[in-house]
Amino acid sequence: MKPIRWSTILLYTVLIVYALITFLPFAWALSASFKPLSEIAEGGIHFIPQNFTLANYRQISTQEPLFGRWFLNSAIAAIFITLFNLLFNSMAGYALARIRFPGNQFWFFLILAALMVPGQITLLPKFLILKSFGWLNTYQGLIVPGAINATFIFMMRQFFINFPKELEEAAALDGLGRFETFFQIVLPLAKPALAAQTIFVFMGAWNEFLMPLVVMSDPEMFTLPLGLNAFKGEYISYWNYIMAASMIFTLPALAIYAFFNRYFIQGITFTGGK
Repeated sequence: MKPIRWSTILLYTVLIVYALITFLPFAWALSASFKPLSEIAEGGIHFIPQNFTLANYRQISTQEPLFGRWFLNSAIAAIFITLFNLLFNSMAGYALARIRFPGNQFWFFLILAALMVPGQITLLPKFLILKSFGWLNTYQGLIVPGAINATFIFMMRQFFINFPKELEEAAALDGLGRFETFFQIVLPLAKPALAAQTIFVFMGAWNEFLMPLVVMSDPEMFTLPLGLNAFKGEYISYWNYIMAASMIFTLPALAIYAFFNRYFIQGITFTGGK
């Protein structure tokens, strides 16, 4: 029997402690979603509710008329942003990796430069552009600015650089053009990278708070992260409702990760380099 090294024991100890530290806040939030506000206001950390109740979930689903609309707005924005990113980032990454055109390196370095710009700096220009288009308080105002992402263009470029050229050459011999090769041969074989991109983009769009705060002013157009502020008053915050809504809010992201999990690690490995 192979002896267990102390380094392995130390590694697993650190990982377990880190996992517990990460999980405990979520566990408390889950527990608080089943508590009345009075029990939460008492303070202390009790992971088992003393007065278990489902009233918080009933309240947000029946008494808050816009909760369903907020959930729908978040779903529409996250789904379309994810789909557009999968298409445009993949096309841009493939072009930078495979097509030699004037300015190829310039555009690549421009994308790298865009990665260094904090998103908060671009909020005001985005707002002014959307206002000039008349896109404030609209779905397109929320979706179009997030339709591409420089980080994932770079990630897809790294994947396509390592993609076997022989497959593309065989497709060319069969008479397929550039677009046909991309959509019929290359893209179906890029599932690992696309799955990793799907998880990151969907979770980012689903959890986005700042952009909807800038673009949306009509309560009916709020996304769910923005709508959760409705449960926070000037003098009191209904943390029981906030925690219940947060638990519902996490379900789609968990479902996306569970569905694409088998491709996730493979996609990260493939896009890291040769």
